[in-house]
Amino acid sequence: MAIPSTQTAIQLVGPDQLSLTTSKPVHRPGPTQILGKVECVGLCFSDMKLLHQFSGHARKSPVLAHLGEQVLKEIPSYVPNDQPTVPGHEVVIRVLEKGAQVKSVETGKRYLVQADWRDLKTAGSNGAFGYNFEGGLQQYVLLDERTTLAKDGTSYLVPAPDARSASQIALVEPWACIEEAFIHLERTDLTKGGTTLLVTSPNAGKPDLAGLDLSRPAKLLCLEPCSGAPQGFTCVTLDSLKPGSIDDILFLGADAELAERVLPLLATNGLAVIAQGGKRFGRPVQTPVGRVHYGNVRLIGTASVSFSAALASIPRSGEVKAGQKVAVVGAAGPMGSMAVIRLVSTGLKGLSVEGSDFALDRLSVLKAKAEPVAQARGVALRLYNPKADKASGSADYHMIMVPVPALVAAAVAQSNPGAVINIFAGIAADVKGAIDLDVYCDKALYFIGTSGSTMDDMMVVLGKVLNDSLDTNISVGAVSGMGGAIEGLNAVRDNKVSGKILVYPDLGDFPLTDLGDLVKQFPSIGAKLINGCWTKAAEDELLKVAVKKSA
Repeated sequence: MAIPSTQTAIQLVGPDQLSLTTSKPVHRPGPTQILGKVECVGLCFSDMKLLHQFSGHARKSPVLAHLGEQVLKEIPSYVPNDQPTVPGHEVVIRVLEKGAQVKSVETGKRYLVQADWRDLKTAGSNGAFGYNFEGGLQQYVLLDERTTLAKDGTSYLVPAPDARSASQIALVEPWACIEEAFIHLERTDLTKGGTTLLVTSPNAGKPDLAGLDLSRPAKLLCLEPCSGAPQGFTCVTLDSLKPGSIDDILFLGADAELAERVLPLLATNGLAVIAQGGKRFGRPVQTPVGRVHYGNVRLIGTASVSFSAALASIPRSGEVKAGQKVAVVGAAGPMGSMAVIRLVSTGLKGLSVEGSDFALDRLSVLKAKAEPVAQARGVALRLYNPKADKASGSADYHMIMVPVPALVAAAVAQSNPGAVINIFAGIAADVKGAIDLDVYCDKALYFIGTSGSTMDDMMVVLGKVLNDSLDTNISVGAVSGMGGAIEGLNAVRDNKVSGKILVYPDLGDFPLTDLGDLVKQFPSIGAKLINGCWTKAAEDELLKVAVKKSA
């Protein structure tokens, strides 16, 4: 096909500043580069965080590892800091051209993009497609194999079959984020080679370190005053420690003010273990709930003095179990709907799912999609509006799909002993929440949260799609061409659409249209839906009839 010199694209040029351009250059590939035609892009709430923060977003900052500055300068689509970028990271492309040195893809083949390029470390995260590298809200995208190949040779461009709809493949990425939220493996011991800090509250007594493998950390510190510090620990002052410098905190007692000063010391992937020893905090403690999602920070506690007992209560993963009652808060949003459908799809014996959301129209759409799956798999499902009804009781597992710390605090109060509280929603990393750590420790609760997905997650979800055990198309709520993409991003921001919004660049100026209105405009598309859900046949019909109308 003829490749134009310019194209239509959505560009983010500053905080909350989106621009539709029809003259963005189409860069032809150099020796290590790949030119792909964008077939489909899913819009994501994570795009909102980039939109608001722009150069302040951790994934928009410069790459500091794996590739040198000179190599990065050779990649036109590398746009760190305040350079305009193209958002969109849920993407399927078809390779049109490639450089002579490119070995990982074939011209003419279709690929799903894994957006999180984990070898390309930034100051606070990783390099990513749709962030500091231009993403998919454009007709053509330039990639470089030096960024799309991991250190171990794994390609972040995953081959995708033509027999499936572009939408079904593009939506593997957000569904993989849901998968990661459940299957992420949790650490249950001290960090090997890390730094462990022992903190003893006033009048808390002597720490019980029995059962801890103190040979794992490279450095053992004890916060002053530390009279009678255990052997092997070095006493330090609080002022000498920098935020983010401690891998594991062993906190004995229940001094709320001291806890609020100490918890910010946790590094990314850090773990705080609280042994109250019969003491009480007596008030809510400002706790870094935002870093549970973005920094993989964890917190576990016990009312006893035994740190090892607290560690032993950490679940192996975030997966739900048979017989549990799961509460999904914000169930009818795009990601909440996917979480509900994933839960009812498990078919676990005795599992019950309660989903709450204020939007009645979105709840109705979710019910139509999730209820048939729940009935077929034998999982009890209840959906309700908190303004008109209440939860049926406490839960064994909470999925928090709305980025509000108060909802996390409420989940603590409404949890059964041993419950997991999965903070899926991206509460900003610097935001704290007033958490009742007395109840948290008494019940041995556990915060878990994940950001993004891994290649393994994507392959799991892609496998489910290809063996027909999961249809990612069930989450489609609206479609548009490039001309409706900005309206689509605003709809994501304002929660106006129940389900995912898909942008098809081939649709040109076609406006944002939900599925209900789409089938009214084009009855031939409605005939291709199955139980009101999107299909490959519907996508093919859309690209036939809507492109004609747009032209």
